Amino acid sequence: MKTAIITGITGQDGSYLAEFLLDKGYCVVGCKRRTSLICTERINNIYNNSNFNMEYFDLNDVGNIYRLLTEYKPDEFYNLAAQSHVRVSFDIPEHTVDGVAMGTLRILEAIRNILPTCKFYQASSSEMFGDNPEYPQSETTRLMPASPYACAKVFGHNLVRNYRQSYGIHASSGILFNHESPRRGETFVTRKITIAAARIKLGLQDKLYLGNLDAKRDWGHAKDYVKAMWLMLQQEEPDDYVIATGETHTVKEFLEEVFAEAGLDIERHVEVDERLYRPHEVPLLLGDPTKAKERLGWSSEIKFKQLSQLMFESDYREECYKIGLLVRQESR
Repeated sequence: MKTAIITGITGQDGSYLAEFLLDKGYCVVGCKRRTSLICTERINNIYNNSNFNMEYFDLNDVGNIYRLLTEYKPDEFYNLAAQSHVRVSFDIPEHTVDGVAMGTLRILEAIRNILPTCKFYQASSSEMFGDNPEYPQSETTRLMPASPYACAKVFGHNLVRNYRQSYGIHASSGILFNHESPRRGETFVTRKITIAAARIKLGLQDKLYLGNLDAKRDWGHAKDYVKAMWLMLQQEEPDDYVIATGETHTVKEFLEEVFAEAGLDIERHVEVDERLYRPHEVPLLLGDPTKAKERLGWSSEIKFKQLSQLMFESDYREECYKIGLLVRQESR
């Protein structure tokens, strides 16, 4: 039985990846930060699985990284932990960079010294391309990061290539474009929209305040994207891959899809608040997934319209549970 360590286990990607690997017959070690709040709802359905173990973890704790590698001797290590909110990274840049950039270095150094046969996956980001006017963006597109988060991701991304070339470590980066789901964090724009639409439809809220509606993003479903992560580590040779749908849509288009599904009037319920704009806006991100299709045999399955519908339906059910209109029978 293969063993995989996943950092960021309680996040959107970590929870979907854990489910995927458990279905593949893996033993999964999920790593989460210690907090005073219970934040394991995304993994409630696997918490009691006999092949799943939970460990406390911090990207700043070198000793803990070494302990995990020594104790579990994983075949694969998926680094998904991060302060991943781009707008927030402008407010807490040092914290963001230390975890995202230096955390990656600490893990790679531990693998090099303790378990160099362990295959490593790094969650890189389309935000690394920043405001580069060249698109669609591929693995060879120049990186022009436009936020502290993106700068930190570039550092980690380059480290992966360096450790791959210098030490022969099987280390790969997935340059993932925006990937959403009902498990997406509630502060991200897609969930802000779907939650607000559900609450407005139920009479629990009247207004939704958003920032830049013209930003264009390449949006897919996280469930599709975690499969690509796994496929990268099954290749004989490590490499970096853009994971994307190859389509781009504005925030306004996502808003229109959700509000149409909910039967709501955008003009009545939505207002733009310039305080929600980023200090440096990235106007367009559009990925070229050709390499992933040709070498990994991967392509996204859930399309934009279906994604927005799934997310709204899930949040509408959740709000109905909260006010007693529905009795909970299943987890999201």
